[in-house]
Amino acid sequence: MYIDSHAHLDSTRFDEDRAEVFSRAREAGVEAALLIGSGTGPGSLDCAIRIAEPHDWVYATIGIHPHEAQLAKEEDFTEMAALAKHPKVLAWGEIGLDYFYDHSPREIQQAVFVLQMELANEAKLPIIIHCRPSENSENAWDDTLRLIEEHWKSTGLGGILHCFTGTLDQMRRSLDLGFMISFAGNVTFPKAQPIRDAALQVPLDRMFIETDSPFLAPIPYRGKRNEPAFVVEVARRIAELRSLTPEEVGRQTTENFRRFFSLHEKADAR
Repeated sequence: MYIDSHAHLDSTRFDEDRAEVFSRAREAGVEAALLIGSGTGPGSLDCAIRIAEPHDWVYATIGIHPHEAQLAKEEDFTEMAALAKHPKVLAWGEIGLDYFYDHSPREIQQAVFVLQMELANEAKLPIIIHCRPSENSENAWDDTLRLIEEHWKSTGLGGILHCFTGTLDQMRRSLDLGFMISFAGNVTFPKAQPIRDAALQVPLDRMFIETDSPFLAPIPYRGKRNEPAFVVEVARRIAELRSLTPEEVGRQTTENFRRFFSLHEKADAR
């Protein structure tokens, strides 16, 4: 009934009970989870694949996060091009720009972002976008959407705006670019009204829900380690906003996920 479309279960915070985390997700009604394979950057780019392989309901991505952009070398891009062919890999990401922490210089973030879009196009994989502006400027959004328009829109492959925190205008621009909009646990936070405004306006058939585990645990778990089972609380808050039941939000976002990644066709092929 529910899908967690973005989780970092490679985190060391899951090392002691990862199996139990998977069990709790299934008990909560999570039908599938997409594990993000950025890891700690180069040297760990297959981390999500390794965790997903034993589970027929768990999928993976690959990609270099903007935080680690300055660490990327030619051999890392070659490795990702090979990993992109793995049957567990559904998308390339998370990639994009982070001007809040600036762990990598912005010009390097942009160059690595563009290069990964080129590789994702060659692999025919959609992309998962991380965009975080600085506290006093929206330049990260301006640059992210501009680079997508210049280097990605023409591919028609689309992607996901993960953990959406932008404005309604940025949401509309993203939808026009063919992207799905994904909401995380911060949609439940008291001061997150702009996120709830976006969650109310996004067409329900263009929406994903996620946890971003182990980060951003939703109320009533805020302050604790997040995990895929808690995606139900994201569905519950969006359901309240839209006068729906959590089950209705779960069913629709599950169908959106399966349609976007052509999982029905892949199941039939097997």
